Amino acid sequence: MALIITDECINCDVCEPECPNEAIYQGNSIYEIDPNRCTECVGHFDEPQCQQVCPVDCIPLDPAFMETEDQLMEKYQKLIAIA
Repeated sequence: MALIITDECINCDVCEPECPNEAIYQGNSIYEIDPNRCTECVGHFDEPQCQQVCPVDCIPLDPAFMETEDQLMEKYQKLIAIA
C-alpha cells in the first residue's frame, strides 16, 4: 500500500528529503505522495522514513492503493532499474 499525507500536514518540510524514492512532493497546499513511486521504503528501510520523522503523524497507509510487501518490492526493483 502506498502512503498518503492528510490535511493535518503542517508543511514542515521534513518528510520530502527522507523519501528514498522521491515520491513526496509539494502539492498545492500540503505535501503529497506519488503512489506510483511510494514503496513504504520497502527495499531501502524497515519502516517508512517519512512516518518516522513526521511531527504530526499525518502519513497513514492509503486504502486506495492496496499492495502486498511482494508488490512493493517489485515496484522498488522497477524504480531502481529506471534510475
